[in-house]
Amino acid sequence: MSTPNKPAFQLDYGDLKRRHRKAKIFANFCATITWMGVALLAVLLAQVSIDGFKWLDWQFISSFPSRFPAKAGIASALVGTLWLISLIAIISIPIGVATALYLEEFNSKNRLNRLIELNISNLAGVPSIVYGIIGLAVFVRQLGLERSLLSGALTMSLLILPIIIIASREAIKTVPMSIRHAAFALGATRWQTTWAHVLPAASPGILTGVILALSRAIGETAPLIMIGGLTYVAFFPEGPMDSFTALPIQIFNWVARPQQEFHELAAGAIIVLLAVLLLMNAAAIVIRHKAEKKFK
Repeated sequence: MSTPNKPAFQLDYGDLKRRHRKAKIFANFCATITWMGVALLAVLLAQVSIDGFKWLDWQFISSFPSRFPAKAGIASALVGTLWLISLIAIISIPIGVATALYLEEFNSKNRLNRLIELNISNLAGVPSIVYGIIGLAVFVRQLGLERSLLSGALTMSLLILPIIIIASREAIKTVPMSIRHAAFALGATRWQTTWAHVLPAASPGILTGVILALSRAIGETAPLIMIGGLTYVAFFPEGPMDSFTALPIQIFNWVARPQQEFHELAAGAIIVLLAVLLLMNAAAIVIRHKAEKKFK
C-alpha cells in the first residue's frame, strides 16, 4: 500500500501564535517607550512655560542682557541668532545641494568618490564639539576671522553640511527615472535635465532636510562657546565680522547663574527660541507645499 505524499511545507500554528505574541509584546514596548518620551517632553515644556511666560513682554524682547534680572533681555541674542542662521543658510544650502546633485547625477563610481560618500556619512555622526574645535583652529586662528559671526556661521555650516547632503541625496533618489529618460529623449543635456526637472521634483524633500539641518544649527551651543561666542553683548551686530551672541549662548549663561530669576529668564529665552524654530518650520512647510503644487 502506498503512503500519501506529505506536503513540502506544513504550517506550525503554535509557532505562528508565538511569533504574533512576540511581535505584539515588542510593539507595546516600543509604544510605551515612545509615550514615555512624549510625556517627558510635555513635562519639560510645561515647566519651561510656567517659568518663562511671566517674563515674556516687549521689555524682555527689546532689552540687552543685564546683571539685574528685571532689566535683562534677549535683544542682542535674538538679532545675533537671526544673523547667524541667515549666514549659515547662505553658506550651507548651495554647497550641500550642489554636492548632493553631483554625487547622485554626475558622480562616477570610482574609489575616490566612494571614499567621499563614506566620509560624508561618518561626519553626520561626529559630536558638535569637534566642529567647534575645528572652527576655533581653522576659522578663528588660522584664517584670522576672529570671534566673528562669519566664524560661527562657517563652523555651524560644517556641522550641518553632512545632514543637508544626505537628506538631499535621498530626495533626489526618489525622483523617478522616467523623468530623466523623458528629458533625454527630447534632447536635453544631463545638466538641463538635472536643473530643470530633477531639482524641482526633489525640492520638497530637499527643503525638509534643509529645515531639519537649520533647526539643529539654531539650537547648538557647544560649537559657538568653543569658538568664543560672547555671553554679554550690549550692541547689535552690523556685519559678518562683528562679535556676536546667540540665544543658545544666552540661555547657557543664564542657566549657569545661581539666582532663580535668571533660570526663569532662561526659560523665557527657550520659549522665544522655540517660537523662532516653529516659524522656520512653518515657512518651510509653506514653501514645500507651493513647490509640490507647482511641480504637479
